[in-house]
Amino acid sequence: MTILVTGATGNVGRQVVAQLVRAGQPVRAMTRRPQAGRLPDSVEVVRGDFERPGTWSAALDAVESVYLFPFAYAGTDHGFVEEAVKAGVTRFVVHSAAAAGFAPGTGGDGALGWHLTQEREAHRALELLVEASGAEWTHVRPGLLAANALQWADQIRTGRVVRGPYAAAGYPVVHEADVADVAVAALLTDDHVGAAYTVTGPAKVSQAEQAAAIGAAIGVPVRFEELDPAEARRRWLRAGVDEETADWMIALLADAVDGTGALPPTDTYLRVTGRPPRTFAQWAHDHAADFRPEATR
Repeated sequence: MTILVTGATGNVGRQVVAQLVRAGQPVRAMTRRPQAGRLPDSVEVVRGDFERPGTWSAALDAVESVYLFPFAYAGTDHGFVEEAVKAGVTRFVVHSAAAAGFAPGTGGDGALGWHLTQEREAHRALELLVEASGAEWTHVRPGLLAANALQWADQIRTGRVVRGPYAAAGYPVVHEADVADVAVAALLTDDHVGAAYTVTGPAKVSQAEQAAAIGAAIGVPVRFEELDPAEARRRWLRAGVDEETADWMIALLADAVDGTGALPPTDTYLRVTGRPPRTFAQWAHDHAADFRPEATR
């Protein structure tokens, strides 16, 4: 029976597709832009959009399990989960977020607390929607992805310097392949039904350490140049970041200068797979081509 992967061209979704293919599973990838997917030849790619119900029937035909992208965070549910169950889906693995498991009030009353509340409510709403559907479910809640470092790619390719606030700030960022490993285990076995898994990397990696690890992966030194938070905010605003986002980004980093703030490391990956999680150094090695001067985006 075919497994449907939604959000199939994203960082995690692409890994889920690849791992299911390696496991010999028939995979259908739902994406709004099939021509841009660059997915394995064996994957059936269909055009689908959570906000366009007319695109769902082809995606859901003969599907029992769905890897569910968090559409509820970006827009309104138009009934996809309900239609999926009507079409015969009996299991959802939800791509959620660590914030879905946070207690109300996490992050305080300022910009960070506001952001985490919005994220928690949106992702938890999707989880509850799936739980109420009557289908089997597993919630995979990644923390901050190591792939966020890709935002530095232009700086590293052109100058070997990353500029930002709080060089010592860092979280136990997680390799997208680790998130996919947990999701695929939940799709292919019955061992994880009804579980909610917060998935992180093995340890805090500061921004300065991330820059150094990328440098090691590409074979040239990369340094982190610390900016005053106010200057960093001004630069972000000039680059088109809105004020609310700039405020919570500053607060998120400030929260993790000493320790990891709201997101300590978990042992989820080890418990689910029996293996230690991938390190940031491994992620940097896997993505070295993205940071070399010849890379194009």
